[in-house]
Amino acid sequence: MTVATSLIPGLDEIVRNGDPKRRAEAARGIAELFLTGAANLRPDHVDLFDGILIELVPHTETAARVDLAERLSLLGNAPRALVGQLAREDEISIAGPLLRRSPVIDQQALIEIARIKGQGHLLAMSERPTLSPDLTDVIVRRGDRDVVRRAAGNAGALFSPTGYSVLVKRASHDGVLTLTVGQRDDLSGPQLKELLEGSIDIIRRRLFEVVKPGRQAAIKLAISELSGEPEIVESRRDFVPAQRAILALHSAGELNEAALFGFAKTHKYEEAVAALSAMSGVKIATLDRLITGDRYDPILIVGKTLDLEWATVRALILLRLGPSRVAAPADIESARVNFTRLMPSTAARVVGFWQTRQSA
Repeated sequence: MTVATSLIPGLDEIVRNGDPKRRAEAARGIAELFLTGAANLRPDHVDLFDGILIELVPHTETAARVDLAERLSLLGNAPRALVGQLAREDEISIAGPLLRRSPVIDQQALIEIARIKGQGHLLAMSERPTLSPDLTDVIVRRGDRDVVRRAAGNAGALFSPTGYSVLVKRASHDGVLTLTVGQRDDLSGPQLKELLEGSIDIIRRRLFEVVKPGRQAAIKLAISELSGEPEIVESRRDFVPAQRAILALHSAGELNEAALFGFAKTHKYEEAVAALSAMSGVKIATLDRLITGDRYDPILIVGKTLDLEWATVRALILLRLGPSRVAAPADIESARVNFTRLMPSTAARVVGFWQTRQSA
């Protein structure tokens, strides 16, 4: 306390018996001393400041505590007891900055605060860079609509199975939450299916439009499973058995590029097209019409959108020709060069156009 005592004469007396005004003045001086030298302080020095400031800071005016909380929220070695004290204040302008980003508040303290404080505290907490499943369990149980939406949209948030169950249940009455949850990378297939089951058709369509191509395929398959009806395809080919086989593969978690490559290599046209449809979100009828056209470009475009290997794209091109025809080496090489040059963003726009037209 030597440095602090030299800065604030009679500090011991102020801490023990000083009036609120003197304590506030002392708090401001000591806090400034800490903030100025924080980067060079040893842990025992930080603890020294902590012990003094938790006695003095409560006597400062609100504006001073707001400023102090903002500055402490950025420090990795902020005084823990003081931070915990400020984070528990009812005034959200004081507690908020610390709850949003202070790295020194431990999980147990956050959970305790989440259990007893109001929606402003929960909203601030839901913006932290990372949220543990134990914390999000409390947030989604106690939080209002804005809090839950914010937590669900936080890429650094983790949710337990119970937490996800609550999110999905609440999403059945909140279209915005459905769209937010549906775009989470950690949403499992069964959870997506449950989410879609509780949503209306317009929300399902909107979700399909905003998610990544890989998630579009999962949405399409989930909706097919919910309806129990395969897509009706006007074609001379019978795609119904292939659709059922692809749904079974998806349910088993085995619908992937390797399965698609296998279908193409063995000239199983219906299965390959049904798999491409499920993976890309483009209807079977649309793909069947495009692939059997005069050019192989649609295969390159879908392949680039799905980030397929050239070997798989090549197998699909040969599948298009049929088992009785042989591709000219020059044509295959031309296709490879075009596939390499094709920009993923360009391919994604074309696939998006196909999806829009088929929806219309």
